[in-house]
Parts: sequence; C-alpha cells; structure tokens
Amino acid sequence: MHPLHLLKFMVQTALLTGITWVVFLAGAAFAAPSQDFAGQIYQPQHLTPIDSELNVRVGDQAPDFTLPGTQGGTITLSDFKGRKNVMLSFVPAAWTPVCSDQWPGYNILQDIFDAHETIILGITVDNIPTLHSWIAAMGGLWFPVLSDFWPHGHTAEVYGLLRSDGTTERALIFVDKQGVIRFAHVEDINIRPPLEIVMEGLQALGNPAP
Repeated sequence: MHPLHLLKFMVQTALLTGITWVVFLAGAAFAAPSQDFAGQIYQPQHLTPIDSELNVRVGDQAPDFTLPGTQGGTITLSDFKGRKNVMLSFVPAAWTPVCSDQWPGYNILQDIFDAHETIILGITVDNIPTLHSWIAAMGGLWFPVLSDFWPHGHTAEVYGLLRSDGTTERALIFVDKQGVIRFAHVEDINIRPPLEIVMEGLQALGNPAP
C-alpha cells in the first residue's frame, strides 16, 4: 500500500476507534511534500519554539475576522456559523520547510475533515502573491488560504499568536458551528503539529456525521 494511502487508512481507523497512538505511528508513513521543490524552500535557523502568549481559551467565542484569500475576495470567520466547524491553521511563513510539509499533509485527510463537517482556514502573514506562488508550488490545497498581511498580523495578534519578529506561531484553533473555541494548540514553531493533535481537535468538536 502506498504510504499516503496507509496513513489515511490509519487515521480513519483511529477516528473510529479512538486509538490516538495509531495516528502517532502513522506519522512515519507521511512523505514530505516539500521534497518536490526543496531547492526553492528557505531554510531558517532553529527558532524560539513559542514567542507569544495565547489570548483565547477553550469556551471563548472565537474573535471574528475578515481576511483576503488567494482565490479572490475575502472570507469572514462568522460566515461559517451554523454551517461548518472551522480549524484555523496559523503557520509562520510561506516557503519554509515545516509549513511546506504541514499544509499539503491535510490534502489526504480531506474526507476526514468532511466527515466532521469541518473546513480548514490556513492563515499566514504573507501577502497574496507570495501565497499564490507557494500554493501552486505545493501542488494546490483543498482549503482556503488567507493573508493576514495588512494590517500586518492583526488577526494573529488578536488571537495572541503574533511573534516578536512579525511572523505567526504554528497553531491550530478548532471552532465549532456556534463560533466557540473547542480546542487550541500552539506547537513548537520548528515542528509540524502531530497528527494525533489534529484528531484530538476534531474529536473535541463532537461526533462525525454519519
């Protein structure tokens, strides 16, 4: 079985059985998408793992925002109320190695997000042209990617995720259909969030659709 198909099967099994260690082991089967365009990726030095203080907590109403997307127009978080759960995926910067592995990895999990009636909103402080080129180089993404470029990092700052260098923490914020935060995780900026963290966040939103 192809490693990506194996990973998908293992995550689906974990979601059905609640065995989070299956997802942890599945990480070994995940092929790094950035290998296909590794020569274009900027290699930063090791960074301070977390350089901010989260402003939101589980049980809070998620602060609303409207940001421009790479597909044109804008997207407003509150527009999903009553329709979709939302996973906010904040990443530090385009064209960096961990970010270039993290988001393409969610492509193979799309049906799992669909089963939990959850959309991903990817957010960085990069401008739209930079994000457009980066997404194309990654082979495309199924979810919207939003630019928090101007006012620079304002949404990240509201959530308490803006780092002192003007980039964003690597964070996952799960918001239910009522606009309430059900799970929040800030990862070491140098590391891709483990798959079991994604699963834990989805489970915090409630049972998947039949």
